[in-house]
Amino acid sequence: MDTNSIIKEAVTKFNEIADKFSDEIKSIRTGRANSSMLDGITAEVYGAKMPLIQVATISVIDATLIQLTPFDHNNIEAISNSIRNNQSLSLNPTDDGRVIRIPIPSLTEERRKELVKQLSSKQEEFTVRGRSARHESINKISQLKKDKMIGEDDASRSEKLIDEEMNKFKTKLDIQVKEKEKEILTI
Repeated sequence: MDTNSIIKEAVTKFNEIADKFSDEIKSIRTGRANSSMLDGITAEVYGAKMPLIQVATISVIDATLIQLTPFDHNNIEAISNSIRNNQSLSLNPTDDGRVIRIPIPSLTEERRKELVKQLSSKQEEFTVRGRSARHESINKISQLKKDKMIGEDDASRSEKLIDEEMNKFKTKLDIQVKEKEKEILTI
C-alpha cells in the first residue's frame, strides 16, 4: 500500500461519513412535513421489522400532514404504533382503517432549541468518526515510514493532505448543520 491509496481511502471514508451524516439529519424534525422524517422507522409486520417505505406509500399532503397508505390494511395498527413509539419524533398518527394520517404540529421555541442541540450532538458524533478515520490513515503512513517504505518528506506531505481532507470534511458537516439549523429555526 502506498501513500496515494491511503489518502484515497481516507477521502472515501470522509465522504461516506458525510453522506451518512446527511441521511441521519434528514430525520430531525423541522416543523414542516417531510417524508424523510420517517426514514429509519421500522414496523413489526409479518414477524419481521421492516422500513415503513416497504410496507406503505408515504405522501406529504401539505406542510402539516403526512399520509401513509399501507399495502396491507392489516398492518395499520403496527405501523401507527411504530410511529407513535418513536420518541424522537413525538408524532401522534391517526387512522381510519385505510390510511394513516400524521399531523405535524408546529414546533415550540423550546423544542426547536432541543432539536438544534440534538443536531449539534450528531455533528460531534460524526466529527469523531471522521477523526477516527484520519487517525487510522495517519497510523498507516507512520507504519510505512517506520518500515522505511517512504521517507520523512513523503510522510509529512501525505499527513498534510489528509489533514486538508479532514478540514474539507468538517466544512461539509458545518454547511449541512447550518442549513438544517436554519430549517429548524424557521417558523
